Amino acid sequence: MLDSETKRHIDTARDILVGSVGVSPNSVPDPKSQVEQITIALIYKFMDDMDKESVSLGGKASFFSGTYKKYAWSAIFDPRVGGVEMLGLYGDAITKMSENPNLPELFRNIFKNADLPYRDPEPLKLFLKTINEFHYDHSEDGASEDALGDAFEYLLSVLGSVVGEANFGDAGQFRTPRHIIDFMVDVVDPQKNETIIDPACGTAGFLISSYKHIIKADPGAKSKKLYGNFKGYDISPDMVRLSLVNMYLHGFVAPQIYEYDTLTSLDHWNEYADVIMANPPFMSPKGGIIPHKRFQVQAKKSEVLFVDYIAEHLTPTGRAAVIVPEGIIFQSGKAYQALRKMLVEGYLYAVVSLPAGVFNPYSGVKTSILFMDKGLCTKLDTVLFVTVKNDGFDLGAQRRPVEGSDLTAALEALRKFRDRRKLTKWGESRALIVSRDKIAASGDYNLTGERYRVVERRGKQKWPMVRLGDVCVVIAGQSPEGQYYNEEAKGTPFYQGKTEFRDRYIGEPVKWATQETRIAEKGDILMSVRAPVGPVNIATQRICIGRGLAAIRVSNKILQPYLFSLLKTHEDKIHGNGGYVFDSINRKDIEAIEIPLPPLPVQQEIVTEVEACQRVIDHARGLVEAWKPRIEVDPEWPVVKLGDVCEVDGSITKSIKPDLIYIGADSIESNTGKLIQKKTAKEQNCIGPIYHFTGDVVLYSKIRPYLNKLSLTDFEGYCSSDMYPLKFSKNVNQLYALYFMLSDNFNNSIKGFYERASIPKINRTQLFSVDFPLPPLAVQQQIVAGIEEERKAVEGCRALAEHYEARIGRIIGRVWGEE
Repeated sequence: MLDSETKRHIDTARDILVGSVGVSPNSVPDPKSQVEQITIALIYKFMDDMDKESVSLGGKASFFSGTYKKYAWSAIFDPRVGGVEMLGLYGDAITKMSENPNLPELFRNIFKNADLPYRDPEPLKLFLKTINEFHYDHSEDGASEDALGDAFEYLLSVLGSVVGEANFGDAGQFRTPRHIIDFMVDVVDPQKNETIIDPACGTAGFLISSYKHIIKADPGAKSKKLYGNFKGYDISPDMVRLSLVNMYLHGFVAPQIYEYDTLTSLDHWNEYADVIMANPPFMSPKGGIIPHKRFQVQAKKSEVLFVDYIAEHLTPTGRAAVIVPEGIIFQSGKAYQALRKMLVEGYLYAVVSLPAGVFNPYSGVKTSILFMDKGLCTKLDTVLFVTVKNDGFDLGAQRRPVEGSDLTAALEALRKFRDRRKLTKWGESRALIVSRDKIAASGDYNLTGERYRVVERRGKQKWPMVRLGDVCVVIAGQSPEGQYYNEEAKGTPFYQGKTEFRDRYIGEPVKWATQETRIAEKGDILMSVRAPVGPVNIATQRICIGRGLAAIRVSNKILQPYLFSLLKTHEDKIHGNGGYVFDSINRKDIEAIEIPLPPLPVQQEIVTEVEACQRVIDHARGLVEAWKPRIEVDPEWPVVKLGDVCEVDGSITKSIKPDLIYIGADSIESNTGKLIQKKTAKEQNCIGPIYHFTGDVVLYSKIRPYLNKLSLTDFEGYCSSDMYPLKFSKNVNQLYALYFMLSDNFNNSIKGFYERASIPKINRTQLFSVDFPLPPLAVQQQIVAGIEEERKAVEGCRALAEHYEARIGRIIGRVWGEE
């Protein structure tokens, strides 16, 4: 696992490389160049470390000997070498290292075309000093290799996150998130005696993960034969170089990574593999690929050809996993249909649909994973479709971790299906088993799982099912052209999608359109039709709707409140048919949704019952959202500085006990002080530096927008370094302190510290300078007792709202015939 110290060194090296942007010509703003400079320096330094180790064991220097001895890393750091001399020596060394006969070909290739961007010795000295803090121990246990490999993968992840689509993805090459790679590897389960290939290897992520998977299962599997089982191809020389380094740093002394055009060259066509995993390029050049003639499917699209290549190059018992854009899943072109037919008939056993934002921030492409197994396919007459809605990260540009990942459950469903065991409840609701005959019956072999889901009439359902289109008019949104938008309230309010939804009614407009395209009238039901599909709201006025929405206008056959409740409680059961960029649903598919239709009087009875529940929910929620601790400060109370009555009772540490609780901002509910989750440092993959605290402390989040997140602990644990664990003196009731720091009194007093700050944090000096009213301890206890009573009442309101939400679910469930 990457430790924080190594991560800090890498970040520091990058900061030095970009530190002089706009000041001098010595900066290296391009992320690819940053990776190259750090890679070259690391390899340079590691070769010297290995020479030193060899000498210390009685051997000789291998890399820096003869005429190249003067270029040894230690020679560059000789205290007698001045800054200008260092600049010249290092620059001369990296340009000549590709000619050093003492270096293996791998290292010589790394130094080919290397250059030095610096003309000023000072930033170079800083940069090399940072690199000098890395240490390479070529020990048998490989722990150092793994650490350095993880560090290099972190460097590559930085490259992926800062390089935009225009740079890193020119050929549709997008760095595959580590957790997705590991998930695919866990499903395929490569073994130590199997050959493993990635025909579009990028930075070798799939190969490294497969290697780690095998070693984890059998630590004694490391051998020269095992290393020889891995092979990767990539068309980009930059990616090949990065892959070579990545593999080497994970123990592969002679990695088999080749610059090779998988789609147009025949050199490796006759090589087959037991396991193939890839995330091949999604884009094709203008005019398409011009492939050779050996492919079974004739196509010019790179994604079609790569999937064909992978399928055709499996051994008779081979397995594969490949990430594909949604075009592969449903596009109607002949090549796409021919590919799907080939897969369904001889290779495919599962399709896993991923959320649309998995490749954020550098691509919003909607993807799926195809799992193949030639041997299993001959034994199974069905295909498993799995929908992953949560991959453990939000779908924004920053991809922050979130709770509730589906990947573990999806992995279990796939394993149970392979073993022909009954799926879990999660699998029954989020997975679908479809016969190959049913997939073939449509003629286009569409691989959209939800297309084959049958909504069956339940045993207790007593109302007929009708198509939504038979009782409603569905209006698909259409966005006006860009020049017609404004934010000055001119024209018709314009809404684009789910981000503008509230609980029931759509929010206040922030954009207007002077040219109308598609209109929703007041009272129309609005459905989100793109990323995500299914959520509904109600229009509060006449509005213009964009492509992310559809308006559903009821006829005289159905009551609007009845239909809204029906759709609202079943949002998660409305699915799209996929899309090249986003999961989406079109007008015809919305019209095809089937719903139960009781007579109008019965609908009205249902509406009356639901609305009675909703009034309770709205009132209870309003009380919960409005409540926050309030303290009426008596002007007669003494006032001290916060720092006079508390101190930070904790220490920053990187030595972490995995079983202790870790508290971050997402562990605390805003405004209430309620701790909403208690998970261990191991469960949250904490690597430090973080605060360690030992007992009764108030955790205060010091970073905006989490200044309203505080909690009182009664256990030993850890908290984010963006929090302060505060220990109050004996004349302060800690709950009184917590409630005061949640109050408007306190929050109004700290506004001046962050409103004009470039870094939105409250530092310790600022925090401790805040006025703190200090009544007698008995008065503090009375205040706390009053607030605690209020808090119990608020919790009761919360429980009441949840109870009535469940009641609405049961009311609507009866309409569907559910128990």
